[in-house]
Formats: sequence, C-alpha cells, structure tokens
Amino acid sequence: MPKVTLVVLSLAIGSATAVSAQTRIAVGVYNFPPVAAVNSSNQAEGLLGDLLSELDSSNDNISFRIVYTSPKRRHMDFQAGLYDVIFFENPDWGWENQPVETTRPVLMDDEVYVALNKTGRDQRFFDNITERHIVAISGYHYGFAGLSTDNVELEERFHIEFSHSHSRNLELIKADRPSLADVAVVSRSYLQNHLRDNPEDRDKFLVSDTPDQTYLLHIMARENGPIDADAIEQLLSPLLKDGRYQKLVDSHGLQLPPGIPGSTPQ
Repeated sequence: MPKVTLVVLSLAIGSATAVSAQTRIAVGVYNFPPVAAVNSSNQAEGLLGDLLSELDSSNDNISFRIVYTSPKRRHMDFQAGLYDVIFFENPDWGWENQPVETTRPVLMDDEVYVALNKTGRDQRFFDNITERHIVAISGYHYGFAGLSTDNVELEERFHIEFSHSHSRNLELIKADRPSLADVAVVSRSYLQNHLRDNPEDRDKFLVSDTPDQTYLLHIMARENGPIDADAIEQLLSPLLKDGRYQKLVDSHGLQLPPGIPGSTPQ
C-alpha cells in the first residue's frame, strides 16, 4: 500500500467574472512516506509537498490548502464528496467501483520484506511469508494479502500486527521480537531513505530480493467533477518536459514509470 501518502484535491472555483479569479484546491493527504506526509504545522511533506510548491509557483491562478485524511478513510471521504482528485494512487487499491478517471502512471515504487539479519538466515526466510509474524500499516494494500485492507479478515488469515508508521515497524524488527514481528513490509523508497539516514542499520536488515508488489501510481479525478484527468496532466506537463518532476522524484528515492520523460527504460 499506500501507502500513497496519498494526495487528494477538492476544487472551489472562483468567480469567472473576477479579474484575479483563483482556483482554490484543498489537498487531502495521508501519511505515505516518502510520497506524502503531513507535519505538525499541517503542511505537506515528501514528494507531494515539493510538487505542490512547484505547481503553486508555476500557476498564479491556483492555490493549495492541506486537508488530512487517512489510508482507511480515504474512500469514504471520496464517497462523501470531500474531495475530487487524488494523487499517487493505484486503480486496484479500492477504486474499482468508484466514479473516477485516471491519468497515465506518474510514479512507481515497490514494497519489500524486511527481517532481522541473523546468522544462517538467507532469502529462503521469505519463501513462506504468510507463516511469519508480519507487521504492516493499517489501510495499506499489500500483495501477500490480495490487496485487502480488512483488518479483521487479515488477522484471521495471517499472524499480523498493524501500526501507522514504517519507522515503528523497523524498530520492531530490530528489537528481535519474532512472536510479535519478524517481517516488516516496507516501501523500497522508504527503506533506502532510512538506510541513507541511518547507515548503522544497513547490516542489521535482511531485505527480500523479490518484492511483495510493484505498483504504478496515477492521479484520479472524479467523473464529471470540477477538473478532469486531462486537465491535471496539462498542469503537470511543464514539470515533466523540463525535468523538474524527475528531479523531485529522484530526490525522494522514487522512480518514474516507463514512458514518462526522464524515466529509465526497464
């Protein structure tokens, strides 16, 4: 899962007769680092924060306001009409029956299994992942779970502990408490950033060669909403063409999907 931090847009259009009319965009965010997060000042961080800053500075006719949502609540908030656009989502993450249209993929990442690196332990430790005690984030969609986010169902099917933080999950792995958690599911980008900032942990972790899932992330807009997917792509187009978006993606350890300007052929 996403989790996406994830991004949500709800637009209030200013008067068409006003000379300085501005589109006010409420951006809903849930913690999906390093894609998105919200700090204590209610400001967006991660790739999302950087992207919104670039869009704001490049477009005098739009402004942004952060609205917090959560992985578990985001679909209900959409159904309630609290927002109209969501960034960095996968169509298979609970959006199949929602009235949305999608852009082409604009981001790519994957999730890997992380265990404590012990003597004699190798990649075979991940062969039967469903037999391990897993720690994961509530509301995220995981490959091993068939993308289900029903905590009750998942607790019946697996030995699983839920939290709201990749950081906490990695700390549980380092604490060597296999009865609680001997495998964490973490996005590759988050893990790379963690190891960059905490190089002493590099030898402590055994990381799976095979990912739990690889996902392409899109931007979704409500059908017949105030802005459509084509208009959103036009908003992003200058950043794609001049390489600014690629630099933002690279700075957070994320990847551009194939076909996006600047992406590396797979």
